[in-house]
Amino acid sequence: MKRVLMDISADLTRIAMAEDGELKELYYESKREESLVGNIYAGRVANVMPNLQAAFVDIGVGKNGYYYYGNARAVSDEGKNTAKPKVGDTLLLQVEKDAVGSKGAVLTEKFSFPGKFLVLLPKEAGEIGISRKITDSKERERIRGIVTELLPEGCGAIVRTNGAGKSREDFEKELQTLTAKWEKLRHGMYLKPPALLVQENHPVKRAARDFYSADVDEYVVNDEGAYEELLQTGDFNGENQPALKLHGEKLPLFEAYYLESQSEKALDEHVWLKSGGFLVIEETEACVVIDVNTGKAAGRGDLQKTILKTNLEAAEEAAKQMRLRNLSGIIIIDFIDMADGEAQKEVTRRLEAAVKKDRIKTVVVGMTELGLMQVTRKKTRPSLKRQMTTKCRACEGTGRLPSIEWTVTKMRREAESVFANTIYHKLTVKADPRLLSAFSGQDGTWAKALEEKSGGTILLEGAELGFGQYEIKKEK
Repeated sequence: MKRVLMDISADLTRIAMAEDGELKELYYESKREESLVGNIYAGRVANVMPNLQAAFVDIGVGKNGYYYYGNARAVSDEGKNTAKPKVGDTLLLQVEKDAVGSKGAVLTEKFSFPGKFLVLLPKEAGEIGISRKITDSKERERIRGIVTELLPEGCGAIVRTNGAGKSREDFEKELQTLTAKWEKLRHGMYLKPPALLVQENHPVKRAARDFYSADVDEYVVNDEGAYEELLQTGDFNGENQPALKLHGEKLPLFEAYYLESQSEKALDEHVWLKSGGFLVIEETEACVVIDVNTGKAAGRGDLQKTILKTNLEAAEEAAKQMRLRNLSGIIIIDFIDMADGEAQKEVTRRLEAAVKKDRIKTVVVGMTELGLMQVTRKKTRPSLKRQMTTKCRACEGTGRLPSIEWTVTKMRREAESVFANTIYHKLTVKADPRLLSAFSGQDGTWAKALEEKSGGTILLEGAELGFGQYEIKKEK
């Protein structure tokens, strides 16, 4: 069974996709750092770099976005690009990629409005793309014919994998909804820049849309407001639709579905293989490196057979970890050296088959001259590591520690679990006063609410503990 779990707390939203109890995808969004991808802004041009055909645009989020206007389709009779903006100009732009590190968000004038079955492209007249994962030629031809007839003038579309098998009515209903968004934006939704015009990327709505397909059996959400909002879409609990459930138990959502421990292991640097080998995963600014080691498998029987077996397991596991940790960009996999060329091809085929299960476009480029496997994976949002950790102030950014949102959410889940599953009714929480304040909520509202719900008592005690560290003492 495939489930999508939506764990919503005051500071953090966690979205997980699990298949038969195994965690496959996981991402976090703090209220402080929600993704901006898909949002549309009226921005003000702050700086222009003619030599790069690019501009920095203030969209009101603190860090100016980067807009490459060399792609803009405003061309003179001589073939020159006339779309060059000037400082102070107002531009209507959509966020294509989130800010990463010192780099601001990437902006584009080519809008896209995603739905469950297709993506509307308002400025791509007549362009129709169909997901490569829809492989049946007759189905592709059927879909293309329907979308060609229904597309509004001047627009294009990309049919998503979820569009396979959908009826004309399904496509028509979704196109009407997406076209209405575009028309509303076109007709006078301008505000004084910088201003947010369309917020496309609410984490719960995006998860419901992106995971929506016939092979997801149910969605489970622990927040009543989000549950009611999703229920009103009409996309759940009907014939041939996934189920939508509200988790109302005392036991925290991820713990109830045995995903809590799996999620906590998702940042482990070492990942063990069944053969006794292991992966070492390291993220850098430039790329991700996955190193394959024989580990405990070394010395068992025929060396070349051991190496091949370990590399084949590593190919499967590397694909899983790329998906789970949302690793993206250039990914280098350093497999154990193989003398046999046929063995290299077998490992490549295994990796290619494994990455096909990924929703995100992943390409196995192949072996480099140095014997390193090169993979590229489309960047959609920051990796799990960057979402779950923050730069360590003590070591000037050379190491990372859990973020305050992550730590507070973990503390709260632990407190809820103690009251729900044990005989203890009194907790004393020791931590840095700032962490205690975040844990208890504004004016202590969260702690008081849990006390009323559970009948227990929570005491807070300031302590000189390191950043992100805490102690919870349990008493009957």
